[in-house]
Amino acid sequence: MSKFELKLPQMGESVAEATLTNWLKEVGDTIEMDEAVFEIATDKVDSEVPSEVDGVLLEKRFDVDDVIKVGEVVAVIQVEGEVENAVDDGAGEEVSVEEPAEVPARELEVQMAGVKESVSTSTPDFSSSERFYSPLVKNIAKEENVSMDELEAIVGTGKEGRVTKNDIMAYLESRSNGSQTKVEAIPQPKAKTEKAATPLAPKETTADKPKESKVHVGAGDEVIPLTRMGKLIAHHMIESISTSAHVQSFVEVDVTNVVNWRNKVKNAFQEREGEKLTFTPIFMEAVAMALKKYPMMNISLDGDKVVKKKNINLGMAAALPDGNLIVPVIKNADQLNLVGMAKTVNDLASRARNNQLKPDEVRDGTYTVTNVGSFGSVFGTPIINQPQVGILALGAIRKIPSVIETDQGEYIGIRSKMYLSHSYDHRVVNGALGGMFVKAVADYLEAWDINREI
Repeated sequence: MSKFELKLPQMGESVAEATLTNWLKEVGDTIEMDEAVFEIATDKVDSEVPSEVDGVLLEKRFDVDDVIKVGEVVAVIQVEGEVENAVDDGAGEEVSVEEPAEVPARELEVQMAGVKESVSTSTPDFSSSERFYSPLVKNIAKEENVSMDELEAIVGTGKEGRVTKNDIMAYLESRSNGSQTKVEAIPQPKAKTEKAATPLAPKETTADKPKESKVHVGAGDEVIPLTRMGKLIAHHMIESISTSAHVQSFVEVDVTNVVNWRNKVKNAFQEREGEKLTFTPIFMEAVAMALKKYPMMNISLDGDKVVKKKNINLGMAAALPDGNLIVPVIKNADQLNLVGMAKTVNDLASRARNNQLKPDEVRDGTYTVTNVGSFGSVFGTPIINQPQVGILALGAIRKIPSVIETDQGEYIGIRSKMYLSHSYDHRVVNGALGGMFVKAVADYLEAWDINREI
């Protein structure tokens, strides 16, 4: 018999830690190789971690909601025989055990009470708080033995009064110096009161005080808690609105040539490539070409500096089965031909729906495209995906009567048309650039070669 240490695997170059969200196996359960043992979550992606061996789950090293660093041992599995990365369980070895000295019963009780108090102090429970704390802040608080009352008393400088890493580090420094910097004084019970005084709640600031709910819940109403991803999305959207000055430009585009061309080649494409040819890769190609023409749309704002991105990494908003959205990223989209674009789009969309995306596949986007037309919307006003400065919404393609201009005159005909809705950050993108960019996308689509080979 030997023991195998199941560690948190490397999930991408930029991912150093993850939050344990669910145990899929209990101690004593039999585990097969490649069977999922627990689930973890990063900023946007939920993933399952499989076992690398067959065996029995012997030990859990972390609890749900704990933050785990890459490479840390999460579980111990008992296996038959010898395997790589196994640790010796010491079976069959003689171990010399030193007889403990006799300890008086009263002294032993005092020691046990001290141990219990130490354990309860070192592992504070933050789940009872109505205030939001990031996994990083909670992890620092646990490691530094910051109590719940102390954490609640820290005045946050982040959005909506949230406690940031700098806030808690400043508190720890002030605590070691015996001062109270950036925190409210923690009330203490009065010394002369004979009865045990009830600890006073820390003074609430406007940012800390939860807003009183104005929603009346009546009989038969169902209250559905937000999922973890839902909370992250809600926070991200509010943060984007409060950060960027959103402005929209709308362009109507005639995509008749695109529709006719796709109808002509889609069956042959699927037979040859084994992939469906949707409109999405065509639109992604058009956006990538427009970004090459207008590189100042492929930027981020960092304080008072503009970071001009070298790579064109297109985010592609995809709907999940639970109704949430995720944005997988097509890296170096301008370097893909239409076949490569179609394969990448289909692969990312499929794995997004099945919750199989890797953390690095939803990072480092430089511009985002969302298809509101897939739900029947004619156009929309999407919210910018920070720290990007623009997002394009694709409206539904509709057949409508239009005026067609020719050398022989004007006439009415049926054309396939759609709206492009461009939201951009007016802090760094003026109306001229925002309008010219979306017009460049429209021009590229309207000039589509009906005889193009693929």
